[in-house]
Amino acid sequence: MNVTTQKLDIIHWITELNDPATLGLLGNIKERSTCQQDWWNTLSAEEQTSIEQGLADAANGRTTPHSKVKKRYEHWLDY
Repeated sequence: MNVTTQKLDIIHWITELNDPATLGLLGNIKERSTCQQDWWNTLSAEEQTSIEQGLADAANGRTTPHSKVKKRYEHWLDY
Protein backbone atom coordinates (compact mmCIF):
# COMPACT_ATOMS: atom_id res chain seq x y z
CA MET A 1 0.00 0.00 0.00
CA ASN A 2 1.53 3.33 -1.01
CA VAL A 3 1.34 6.48 1.09
CA THR A 4 -1.47 8.08 -0.92
CA THR A 5 -3.64 4.96 -0.71
CA GLN A 6 -2.94 4.70 3.01
CA LYS A 7 -3.94 8.34 3.56
CA LEU A 8 -7.16 7.90 1.61
CA ASP A 9 -7.96 4.75 3.57
CA ILE A 10 -7.45 6.60 6.86
CA ILE A 11 -9.53 9.57 5.66
CA HIS A 12 -12.38 7.24 4.74
CA TRP A 13 -12.13 5.47 8.11
CA ILE A 14 -12.22 8.81 9.97
CA THR A 15 -15.28 10.02 8.06
CA GLU A 16 -17.15 6.90 9.19
CA LEU A 17 -15.88 7.09 12.79
CA ASN A 18 -18.41 7.95 15.50
CA ASP A 19 -16.43 7.14 18.65
CA PRO A 20 -15.72 10.37 20.58
CA ALA A 21 -12.79 8.82 22.49
CA THR A 22 -11.02 7.75 19.30
CA LEU A 23 -11.71 11.11 17.65
CA GLY A 24 -10.30 12.85 20.73
CA LEU A 25 -7.20 10.71 20.57
CA LEU A 26 -6.73 11.50 16.89
CA GLY A 27 -7.19 15.20 17.65
CA ASN A 28 -4.46 15.00 20.28
CA ILE A 29 -2.12 13.25 17.85
CA LYS A 30 -2.81 15.94 15.24
CA GLU A 31 -2.19 18.74 17.75
CA ARG A 32 1.11 17.23 18.92
CA SER A 33 2.33 16.59 15.39
CA THR A 34 1.66 20.16 14.28
CA CYS A 35 3.11 21.78 17.39
CA GLN A 36 6.37 23.39 16.35
CA GLN A 37 7.42 24.64 19.78
CA ASP A 38 10.60 23.09 21.09
CA TRP A 39 10.27 22.01 24.74
CA TRP A 40 13.57 23.78 25.44
CA ASN A 41 11.88 27.12 24.76
CA THR A 42 9.24 26.37 27.39
CA LEU A 43 11.90 26.23 30.14
CA SER A 44 12.83 29.24 32.21
CA ALA A 45 16.25 30.82 31.75
CA GLU A 46 17.23 29.42 35.16
CA GLU A 47 16.25 25.88 34.11
CA GLN A 48 18.15 26.19 30.82
CA THR A 49 21.25 27.45 32.63
CA SER A 50 21.07 24.61 35.14
CA ILE A 51 20.82 21.99 32.39
CA GLU A 52 23.68 23.56 30.44
CA GLN A 53 25.82 23.61 33.60
CA GLY A 54 25.06 19.94 34.25
CA LEU A 55 25.98 19.00 30.69
CA ALA A 56 29.25 20.98 30.97
CA ASP A 57 30.05 19.27 34.28
CA ALA A 58 29.47 15.86 32.73
CA ALA A 59 31.54 16.71 29.65
CA ASN A 60 34.42 17.77 31.90
CA GLY A 61 34.30 14.68 34.08
CA ARG A 62 32.77 16.41 37.09
CA THR A 63 30.42 13.59 37.99
CA THR A 64 29.74 11.33 40.97
CA PRO A 65 29.52 7.57 40.47
CA HIS A 66 26.09 6.04 40.95
CA SER A 67 27.38 3.81 43.75
CA LYS A 68 28.45 6.86 45.81
CA VAL A 69 25.16 8.66 45.26
CA LYS A 70 23.24 5.50 46.15
CA LYS A 71 25.21 5.11 49.37
CA ARG A 72 24.74 8.78 50.30
CA TYR A 73 20.96 8.58 49.90
CA GLU A 74 20.31 4.95 50.84
CA HIS A 75 18.37 5.86 53.97
CA TRP A 76 15.76 7.61 51.76
CA LEU A 77 15.60 4.81 49.21
CA ASP A 78 13.06 2.05 49.68
CA TYR A 79 14.93 -1.20 48.97
